[in-house]
Amino acid sequence: MILHSEALPPTLSVIIPMYNAGNSFQAFMTSLLEQTLESIEVIIVNDGSTDVSAEMAHRYAAEHAHVQVIDQQNGGVSRARNAGLAIARGKYVTFPDADDTLSPNLYSTLIAMAEADDLDVAQCNAERFFTGSGKAKVLIPGDRLQSTDVMDGSAWLSKALATNRYLHVVWLGIYRLSLIRQLNLLFEPGLHHQDIPWTTELMLNARRVRYTDEVMYRYYVHDQSISNQKRTGQRNVEYQRHYLKIAQMLDEINQRYRHRVKIYPEIYRQVTREALTVCHAVRREPDADARQAIIADLFATRTPARMLRNARGLRQWYQLLLWLSRLYRWRRR
Repeated sequence: MILHSEALPPTLSVIIPMYNAGNSFQAFMTSLLEQTLESIEVIIVNDGSTDVSAEMAHRYAAEHAHVQVIDQQNGGVSRARNAGLAIARGKYVTFPDADDTLSPNLYSTLIAMAEADDLDVAQCNAERFFTGSGKAKVLIPGDRLQSTDVMDGSAWLSKALATNRYLHVVWLGIYRLSLIRQLNLLFEPGLHHQDIPWTTELMLNARRVRYTDEVMYRYYVHDQSISNQKRTGQRNVEYQRHYLKIAQMLDEINQRYRHRVKIYPEIYRQVTREALTVCHAVRREPDADARQAIIADLFATRTPARMLRNARGLRQWYQLLLWLSRLYRWRRR
């Protein structure tokens, strides 16, 4: 790795939000330190960890000049990423998770793509690794999406969403830091799945994006992850509010940019799709009061109107009208 001075900023800033990553953190850091990319800085944001990972982070910083640690009280992954963005100096920035692992050539490949084609965003494919079964599954199958040429961000996002396999996760790529700062684009504090509105707004502003279908990131799926926890009752009510907020934010983004860039049907459609997940949660919720609370939140946030405004395609319109009829029928007055 190349050491940096104030006069020689790194090519890539790697921002790692970390909260109680446990022993998985060692495997992650090993894969990060083995990156073939030179000119890199590593910013570990210790988000109030109470386990061994906090001590490990400081040990890595003491042993490697290009690694630094920010210690802060626990405030969630969004605040941690924002703290890293505030001090990042790279031309590009990325946000891997502290319990995943990286192929050695991940960042050298993405940076080479970005430098060759003057990209705002370079993204790759990944795989899910299920810790229970020990099996891996490619995130975006090759028959759904192959490597692309340079595209504008809106067209790329539309193409990716059309696969029905794309995830709005920031660890899939590298991003031009000057564009992020020009937009003053920060992560929404306290919001689960905050990657969704963040990547959407960034892509609508990106001029040049390219994707490689090479699998270079391993995402570990385990029972402790937020997205894999089963919730019922009030916990479920509170969790569904995150999806309602995401649908609102996506709708606002579409309305804000619709006169500046082309908003493809797939981008409108994702608003309704996110809101429909809340409808499915109503059906699965075993507690009657919690069901009514979720339905009340749907109407209080004017989500039905938002879904109607963004629905695209016969299939989605059928699903939407079916669910709206159910909600009106189930709603306690």
